[in-house]
Amino acid sequence: MKKSFWSDSAALPSFPKLEGEIKTDVLIIGGGICGLLCAYCLDRAGIDYVLVEGDRIASGITKNTTAKITAQHGLIYAKLLRDMDGEKAKMYLAANLKAVDEYEKLCRSIECDFKKMSSYVYTLRDRKKIEEEMKALELLGYKAKFTDKTELPFDILGAVCFEEQAQFDPLKFIFGISRNLKIYENTFIRDITPHSAISDSGKIIAKKIIIATHFPFINKHGSYFLKLYQHRSYVSAFSGAQSLNGMYVDEDMKGMSFRPHNDLLFIGGGGHRTGKNGGNWAELRSFAKKFYPKADLKYEWAAQDCMSLDGVPYIGRYSARTSDLFVASGFNKWGITSSMVAARILTDLVQEKKNVFAEVFSPSRGILKPQLFVNGFETTMNLLTPTVPRCPHLGCALKWNKAERTWDCSCHGSRFEKDGTIIDNPSSGDAKI
Repeated sequence: MKKSFWSDSAALPSFPKLEGEIKTDVLIIGGGICGLLCAYCLDRAGIDYVLVEGDRIASGITKNTTAKITAQHGLIYAKLLRDMDGEKAKMYLAANLKAVDEYEKLCRSIECDFKKMSSYVYTLRDRKKIEEEMKALELLGYKAKFTDKTELPFDILGAVCFEEQAQFDPLKFIFGISRNLKIYENTFIRDITPHSAISDSGKIIAKKIIIATHFPFINKHGSYFLKLYQHRSYVSAFSGAQSLNGMYVDEDMKGMSFRPHNDLLFIGGGGHRTGKNGGNWAELRSFAKKFYPKADLKYEWAAQDCMSLDGVPYIGRYSARTSDLFVASGFNKWGITSSMVAARILTDLVQEKKNVFAEVFSPSRGILKPQLFVNGFETTMNLLTPTVPRCPHLGCALKWNKAERTWDCSCHGSRFEKDGTIIDNPSSGDAKI
């Protein structure tokens, strides 16, 4: 099993397993950075809470992030101005800029390799897209910079630059915020009712529940199995490669991303929808061989991201009918800032306080988007595939992932070891192989 650089960078505190029955005002299910930030914010607000994690904290998607702290989420702002009114697009930008500032304040007291750095989205194919994004940002009142010259080892047609963004070590950060939080590890939730959650060895009765499990696992509310799909992307860390002073990502989802960390260069790419084929690490090795021939491969790992229908996360009430159940998901590859946005919104909502950003991220917004029909078609075709094994989540056929030697579901992104042991949700149990 390949592991990320972060897995070797920091040892995290351990927490007990839940035994017996407890009561709390707010239950958080999921111990990734989103759930932990929710717990941290509730703790600071003096709210009674408990967080439960099925494995160890930060053992899922969080440990595989590239850990960019930025409000620049691809070329999203031109898209937002096309899809929603300008005021909501401004709020999306403001929420994420505030998240960047809040990380900076927190990291002043945490040793986590926090470093201010410019962020770039570049294009190799269509300069017009960059120009449209620049115009959108100007309309939103944000002073981005245009450039067609970068440190990258190839020519680009143009790039949008956000200055004063940042990067950090996510596990060192989590070590800093989690040590004194109310957490139970190895407490996998098997069933949930409106005001309780049940594990193999305990039960939590809660007035309000936050689902921060990456992909929401409750199917009877919210239609997240239609509103989300999952996308895998791959990262390789090299020593002896060119040092960079910025973070870079291609506007094309199939392109490359880059960020430095100390004497290493992280290169990302080779992505594909979970359960489909892609370039994976072979693509990254080939790229490095061409552009950084003296570089040495040190680490390889992969990440998995929940993709929403419109490029905006789902943060708020799980559905219009669940007043005491909340969710944060669909971070579209930008989970670091989105997690901070989610923590601030949900901390207010569980206290029944108004949050100025909540409407933009509401999970109950309209879902009639082109991606909805793509997701529905993918699920229908997969369900009709006459093969075994099947995913226990909703019965889709599993596909063998040769690169990672796992069974993957292209419908909703559940993943399993060779023997069927669950790796990634929304499945809540192992597959029969």
